[in-house]
Amino acid sequence: MTAWAPQLGLAIFVAMMLLMALRIPIAAAMFLPGALGYWLLTDSAATLNLLKGSAVARLTVYELSVIPLFLLMGQFASQGGLSRDLFRAASAVVGHVRGGLAMASVLAAGAFGAVCGSSVATTATITQVAYPQMRAHGYSGRLSTGALATGGTLGILIPPSVPLVVYAILTEQNIAKLFAAAMVPGLLAMLGYVAVIAWVTRSRPELAPATVTTPAHERRAALFAIWPIAFVFIVVFGGIYGGVFSPTEGAAVGALMTLLVGLFKREITRQGLLDSLASTAETTAMVFMIFLGADMMNATLALTEMPKLVAQWVTHLPVPDLSIVAAVMLMYVLLGCVMDELSMLLLTIPVIFPAVMGLDLWGLKPEAKALWFGILVLMTVGIGMIAPPIGMNVYVGNNVAKDVPMAQTYRGVLPFLAWDALRLLLLLVFPPLALGLVGLMFR
Repeated sequence: MTAWAPQLGLAIFVAMMLLMALRIPIAAAMFLPGALGYWLLTDSAATLNLLKGSAVARLTVYELSVIPLFLLMGQFASQGGLSRDLFRAASAVVGHVRGGLAMASVLAAGAFGAVCGSSVATTATITQVAYPQMRAHGYSGRLSTGALATGGTLGILIPPSVPLVVYAILTEQNIAKLFAAAMVPGLLAMLGYVAVIAWVTRSRPELAPATVTTPAHERRAALFAIWPIAFVFIVVFGGIYGGVFSPTEGAAVGALMTLLVGLFKREITRQGLLDSLASTAETTAMVFMIFLGADMMNATLALTEMPKLVAQWVTHLPVPDLSIVAAVMLMYVLLGCVMDELSMLLLTIPVIFPAVMGLDLWGLKPEAKALWFGILVLMTVGIGMIAPPIGMNVYVGNNVAKDVPMAQTYRGVLPFLAWDALRLLLLLVFPPLALGLVGLMFR
């Protein structure tokens, strides 16, 4: 390593952030400074050799095939009308209470996120279904869009989450164990959001007028309509945790079953099938381009030994180890202003993870520490998706709800952010919230 390599590592990181600020696509913003830095540290032959092999090495990783399969499963669920059925079922159960339609949107987002695995896709899909209904019943734009943007973040945490899969691959952790670790925090998030809506609407009744109770026979019909998606969920996760198939095989089974459900309901047309395949291909290509950009950047950072230097610096800081983790969480919230969840993970985990693993955190063993930290990261990334001044989910929701000013949506998400902060603090000081179920299921 040359004497100026660490300074070069810092320079290319700053260059990447400047390119992002100029609205250069994130994959290119990571790839271009990374490639230039690698060339400066080595030579043109070594750089071309890395370029020749890195794409093949990345695209032939078997575990990564789970990503397009879960994305395809989410596309089939959307085309098959499952998001609409989930919202109808949730609204039939809780829609009659004050704020019930907003609660129903959060419950539907949690259930759909468990199939879709994408925060942005969950927000866009559920907003299209639920927002017109809430506005038609006199709900304020502030509460409606705030609940929908927040509910969409459940797609990050509730399995099968694509960011969870990416974290598991980057840190070489068991995907099934990481899914289990996310279950309780994900349910806490969903139920906490429902409680927040109940508190807000009790304090400000004008935000959500009371609605008529759904007749019993309509509730039964609405609940019966969601049995296919419940069956898919049970088969996929029952199979994974029962050892019948791997997460990748489970994703394939889930995609096929979701397609069959859509065809059986006559919701998925030939054009819908083609649209699902095309959308999955586009999203997968985007994800893997980000992978390649991050690989180039991380290869250069590895040459500068920045990850090693950061790990040494962090582990020798004269502050409590939990304070360091809290600072990392704050960093992820700030990065959420300029990056999506996958870009954040791909760029930062190779640098941050070794440093965190060198800390003494509640006396946890390495695997438990890795699982716990992963859930902390994903929870924090979810906060970044709705936190001012940007928050990608807020923009996605407002793209559908064009009649609501952005400032009103940000006011709507503030009570949910308060619960997120409390939930993050609880997990930070009480790791069994994430690790308890793992211990029960993987003895």
